[in-house]
Amino acid sequence: MQKGTTRQQMVTIRHPYKPDYAPPPGKLLEEYLETYDISARELARRCGRSPKLITEILSGKAALEPETALQLEHVLKTDATIWLNLEAEYRLHLARLAEELRLSEDLAWAQQFPLRELEKRGILKSPKDAADTVRQLLQFFGAGGVEACRERFSGMASIAYRHSPSFKTAEKSLHVWLRLGEIKANQIPSENYDRNGFIEALRKIRTFTVRPQTEFMPAIEDMCARAGVAFAVIAPLEQMALSGISRWLSPRKGLIQQTLRHRSNDHFWFTFFHEAAHLLLHSRKSLFIDGLDVGSGDAEPYEEEANVWAASFLISPPAMERFCSKSSFKEPDVIQFAKEQDVAPGIVVGQLQKRELIAYSRLNNLKSRVD
Repeated sequence: MQKGTTRQQMVTIRHPYKPDYAPPPGKLLEEYLETYDISARELARRCGRSPKLITEILSGKAALEPETALQLEHVLKTDATIWLNLEAEYRLHLARLAEELRLSEDLAWAQQFPLRELEKRGILKSPKDAADTVRQLLQFFGAGGVEACRERFSGMASIAYRHSPSFKTAEKSLHVWLRLGEIKANQIPSENYDRNGFIEALRKIRTFTVRPQTEFMPAIEDMCARAGVAFAVIAPLEQMALSGISRWLSPRKGLIQQTLRHRSNDHFWFTFFHEAAHLLLHSRKSLFIDGLDVGSGDAEPYEEEANVWAASFLISPPAMERFCSKSSFKEPDVIQFAKEQDVAPGIVVGQLQKRELIAYSRLNNLKSRVD
C-alpha cells in the first residue's frame, strides 16, 4: 500500500465504482436555484456569464468549465471541486455509453480470436455482453481501441513462418500467443541485454541438457534474465503449429518464447538455441517465428544460419562429422558419444535423424519427454 493511501482508497482503485447513471451538474444546480429562489438569468448575472450558457449547463448541453465552477463557488458557497467532479463523472458516463455502442459493433472482430481458450486459461472472464467481450480483449492486448489493436499487429499480416504442411497456424491465435509471451516476459525481472553475458549464459545452459526438466527450466529463465533475455514457455493455442519465436521487446530486452509442441528434448533444445542464434546474429527489428524473418522477403539465409549455429553450438562440428562417418549407429555408441560431448543422447539422435543417417523411427527411446 502506498504511503498516505487508505485501505478504502485502495479498494476503490482496484474496484472502481461505475454507476449506471450519472446526472449532469445542472441537476444539482437546479436544486440550488430553487433553494436560493433565484432564476437562471439572475444566476448568470451574478456570475457574469451569459444566460444561454447557464441554461445549457442546466440541461447538460454545455460543459461546466473550471472558471464557471469558481464563480458558482463564490455565488452559491459550494466548493468548485464538487461542480467539477460532477461534470467529470457526467462526461465520463456519456463517454462510456458511446463506447458501449462502439464496442458492441466490434463483436465480429473479437470473435475471430480464440475467446473460449482464453476463458479456459482464466485470462478472460465470461463476458456480460458483446461490449464486455471486446473490452476484455482490448485490455488483454493493452490497446485503447480496435483500430489501435489492428495497427499494432498490422506488421504481422503477411507473416511467413515454418509450419506443418497439413496444419497452418491461425493468425489470430498467433497474435494472442505472442501477447501472452509479452505479458510473461514483463513479469520476469531482467538485467539490460549483454551480448557477451548472453553467450556465456548459453554455454552454461548447454551443460543442462543432461539434467531433468525440473532443473533446466528454472535455470534457463534465470541465466537468460541475467543477460537481458526473457525466456517463456507458453502452451500453443488452437490452430497453432509453431515451436518458438525470438524477438526484441526493447533495445535492452530480448525474448525467446517456445510452445513445447513436439514435447521431446532434442526438439526443445534445438529450438531454444536456434532462437538464441537469431538474437545473437540477426536484426533487432525483426520477429523470427520458427526461424523465419518477418521483416525480410527472403528469410531462408537467416533460417539456415540459425540452424547451423544451433547444431554447432550443441555438438562440435568436427566431432559430429567423425561420428557420422561411421556406417552404423548403435544405441551404446550414441550414448557414449553424447557423454563425450556432454549433451543428452536425444540431441545426438535428433541430429542423426535430421541428417537422414537413421530413420525417424529409430533410437527415439533415447529422447526424453519435455512437458
